Amino acid sequence: MSEHSSPAIAAVVFFVGFFLVFLCIECSPAPVAGGRRHHQTPHAHPLTHEYYSNTCPQLDHLVSLVTSQQFREFPISAPATIRLFFHDCFVEGCDGSILISSERGGLLVEREAADNKNLAPEAFDTVNKAKELVEKKCPGVVSCADILAVAARDFVHLAGGPYYKVKTGRKDSKVSLHYKVQFNLPRPNSTVEELLLLFSKKGLGKDDLVALSGAHTIGFSHCNHFLSRLYNYHGTNRPDPSIEPRMLKELQMLCPPFGGSADVVAPFDVQTPFEFDHMYYRNLEAKMGLLATDQALWLDRRTRPLVLKLGQDKVKFFQAFALGMEKMGAIGVKKGRSGEVRKLCYRPN
Repeated sequence: MSEHSSPAIAAVVFFVGFFLVFLCIECSPAPVAGGRRHHQTPHAHPLTHEYYSNTCPQLDHLVSLVTSQQFREFPISAPATIRLFFHDCFVEGCDGSILISSERGGLLVEREAADNKNLAPEAFDTVNKAKELVEKKCPGVVSCADILAVAARDFVHLAGGPYYKVKTGRKDSKVSLHYKVQFNLPRPNSTVEELLLLFSKKGLGKDDLVALSGAHTIGFSHCNHFLSRLYNYHGTNRPDPSIEPRMLKELQMLCPPFGGSADVVAPFDVQTPFEFDHMYYRNLEAKMGLLATDQALWLDRRTRPLVLKLGQDKVKFFQAFALGMEKMGAIGVKKGRSGEVRKLCYRPN
């Protein structure tokens, strides 16, 4: 899922502009995962479109007031919030546990884990602002987990992607533990086999993996997540041969092997980095995937046909992505006494 950072955007703009001038690529128009299925499926606790129809019917409108303003003022909020939703759902389910802040002297929470250190503050700000507004109109009714799900959908649409109805009814977790994170999120260099196994444990399949990876059509990644591909791929002291040569040159200029800025980021989609479209998949065909996990989807025979299909048809991508978000949004949902409706998203009641 998307990683991003507010600093060093100027470097990104330079990279995109220079690379597009330098490189003229003609892109042709183009679920059951491996491993044993986990007993927990995303549909263990059904959600509904009408959950707040009586208690907070204006929820979508209230959240949209915040997301539309955030998108105008801080466009990075879009990929940041989509990524935040992914990181929430894959760790202990879609329960808002990623939103909880550490307290002095308390246990470390999920957002303090190494995999979450670069989650952009704009995403947390969006959820907190939306929660504050919703609480004024519907006090004590709407969970932070549901607000995050709705906000992620809004940003997908604001960036040019599909609009889909979000099922609600999630409760917020009462705890957040950093050690739950490490083995529940993909690594930047995960193999397709590892990705399929991880998604299978969440009740998701191969189609969901490829469709949800399309979130990388917007957003950015820090150099440290792909640096080894540029200089020492699998310990060879050579670059990854699957990177398009001219893109490799530009990435090496942006991310030197030593002494580079930790804040510098590169776009996942070098051609349309700010537009939610299906160019991500065409980039994979052209050997322009940024992370090893991105390019692996094209290199693996199990996922390549899906990359081709979604790269050829934006409508099919939008449909697959919306379905993947719905399925992911139902992972490990807490209902009843297993959760709560937080008054403040950054701490339990």
